[in-house]
Amino acid sequence: MSKTWLDFQDQLDLLKQRGLVVGDELTAIHHLQRIGYYRLAGYAYSFRQIIPNNTPPKRRDTFIQGSHFDDIIQLYQFDKRLRLLAFEAIEQIEMAIRTDIAYTLGKRHVNAHEKSECLDAGFCNRFGKRQGKKDLYSQKSDHHAWLDKYDSLVNRAKKQAFVKHNLDTYGCLPIWVACEILDFGALSRLYGGLKYQDRQSIAKKYKTTPDLLSQWLRSLNFIRNIVAHHGRLWNVNMIDRSNISASFPNTSVRQLDNQKPFAYFYLMAHLVEIISPQSDWKVRLIQHLNHFPVPRNSAVSLQDFGYLSAFKKYGW
Repeated sequence: MSKTWLDFQDQLDLLKQRGLVVGDELTAIHHLQRIGYYRLAGYAYSFRQIIPNNTPPKRRDTFIQGSHFDDIIQLYQFDKRLRLLAFEAIEQIEMAIRTDIAYTLGKRHVNAHEKSECLDAGFCNRFGKRQGKKDLYSQKSDHHAWLDKYDSLVNRAKKQAFVKHNLDTYGCLPIWVACEILDFGALSRLYGGLKYQDRQSIAKKYKTTPDLLSQWLRSLNFIRNIVAHHGRLWNVNMIDRSNISASFPNTSVRQLDNQKPFAYFYLMAHLVEIISPQSDWKVRLIQHLNHFPVPRNSAVSLQDFGYLSAFKKYGW
């Protein structure tokens, strides 16, 4: 059985039938036309009634009493600004890490990213099974898998003037050029493949350990991908999770839920303060959180974001 196509008026009527309060119908239809029913449904989900005695919890199609269409729109707009703040912070973090890796590897060799002797042995080992006198590898090493991704990025960027110049002149990209075409995922995996002492020297700048910084970069890359695809961020369930509390003595931080986004916004604030001490990013984030659009029926709150009242009370 396939889904039935609905025009915008029918979409709105369906929401009303399910108990959503709609004030100005023309404005509501305008939002459906500009944002889309399916995207708004992700924000509306938290306003739907919970089916009791279900693990994990499930929700009915019908809305909690007092759920308003414009409350859902305000939540969407809050999340949109939250994504912009996340993008701004992650951009700074990505640029700083990019420079750190290029500078550190460049001291080892101009093409250190392609040479196993310049990287961690565990990153470069190949795994497989021996059959007779011939080695048949069932999987590539992390480094070989990374090089496959790197080759695809080079191929995608080869028409850019600075890439073409280096390829035509040297036949390859020096590490400081190569880092400029890496996406954040490839960059974070390369950091994880550095020799321990190189990872340690970079991690010290950010007042953490190499293992924790590797975790942090993976988590921030997860958020970056959500932001890049305009996804719902404010209450997303984090998949690539990090140990946030290990590097911070603040007892409030130790209470943060690393499944929720706020823990990683706290982390962004920590990193941005190190990278750009004069930045007002954290101030603007706090101001934004202080204007969270609490709906009339209190169906959602900043607790769904992972925000703790202790941070508002005692500061952070």
